[in-house]
Amino acid sequence: MVLAEAKADAIIGKIKNEASRENDVKPTVVIAADTVVVYEGMIREKPSSEEEARLFIKGYSGGHAATVSSVLVTNLSTGLRKGGWDKVEIYFHDIPEEIIDKLIEEGMVLNVAGGLIIEHPLVLPYVKEVVGGTDSVMGLPMGLTRRLMEEVL
Repeated sequence: MVLAEAKADAIIGKIKNEASRENDVKPTVVIAADTVVVYEGMIREKPSSEEEARLFIKGYSGGHAATVSSVLVTNLSTGLRKGGWDKVEIYFHDIPEEIIDKLIEEGMVLNVAGGLIIEHPLVLPYVKEVVGGTDSVMGLPMGLTRRLMEEVL
C-alpha cells in the first residue's frame, strides 16, 4: 500500500500545481495502484537484470506464486482516501527453458513485477490455474477499484 500512496501523492501534487495554473481543470478522483509478486514468502518487484528475470521465471516453473495488488482512491474534492488490496494465486506447469529464453530475449519481463506476465502468449499455455482475477494480476483489480470509488464518492 505504501507504493500506491506514494504514487497518489505524487500525482495529486502535480494535479494541484497544474490546476492552480489552469482553473478549468478539476479532476475529482485519483486512482493509484501497485502490484508485487510474492514467491516463497519474498516480495519480488521488477527484475533488475536478465539473470534475475530468468531466476524468477525458473522458480515459477512447476510451482506457484501470488500477486498482491494495492489500490488507493482519493477524492480530490473532499480529501477522502480509501485503500485496499487483492491477492491472486497463480499455479504453473513446467515452463520449458526455450520459452524462458524467448521471454528474456524479448525483454518485456524486465518491466513487470516479478517478471510475471501471465497473459503473454508464450506464458499462457503454462498457466495451470489462476485463483482470483486476472485483472488483479495485470495490476488493477476492477472489483476492488469500483468498491473504493463508491466509498469515496
